[in-house]
Amino acid sequence: MLTREIERTYTIGELAKLASVSVRTLHHYEQTGLLHPGTRDFGNDDRRYGREDLLRLQHHHNLGLRIKQLQTLQSTLEKTIQNLQEENSMPLTDAELYEGFDQKTIERYQKEVRKTYDPEIVALTNRNARKLSKAEWAAVKTEGQAISAGLAALMDRGPADPEVQAFAAQQHAGVEHFYPVSAKNFRGLGELYTSHPEFRANDDKVAPGLADFPQKAMNIYADAVLENK
Repeated sequence: MLTREIERTYTIGELAKLASVSVRTLHHYEQTGLLHPGTRDFGNDDRRYGREDLLRLQHHHNLGLRIKQLQTLQSTLEKTIQNLQEENSMPLTDAELYEGFDQKTIERYQKEVRKTYDPEIVALTNRNARKLSKAEWAAVKTEGQAISAGLAALMDRGPADPEVQAFAAQQHAGVEHFYPVSAKNFRGLGELYTSHPEFRANDDKVAPGLADFPQKAMNIYADAVLENK
């Protein structure tokens, strides 16, 4: 003879312990309709809950935990983005602008610049440079290195070669991110590359004699393009 298995039921205290929630929380779930006691004890009218109530409650509890985890992850991501934005919005420091140079060399460069160039251009260049984020400043340096490497690879051609002039145009555009560069100023920049021993030494590290080649290319670009603007 087959007998029907009697489904186990739980008191509200047992259910709260199994689901790792408080009895007060279960009362709240009942009020919101999430839980419905299937039976009540005969005599004392205590609530009794079945297996479906337990599974529904565990599912709801686990879902709540996942939501909290997602909220924590979202909060962490938002704080990370905010920190990155704040970091990028901070003006670049001297150490970042002159990365690789000691403080004494930085001060010497700054003194040379103030003594040699128009104070308004120096101030404008400094303001525009410090507006850049660290990533943008890194991109400026990377572009400069790419221009030097590109010119070094074309040194067997004449400075008026179209590809060489394309690099001169790119160089002019890069400098104009910081201050307006007239034909005269562009020629002066080319002269700086050849006359300043440290600039020349840096170019020679890329390719011997490199400093003279860009100067010639820059003079041609200044005459052919910038003088006609």
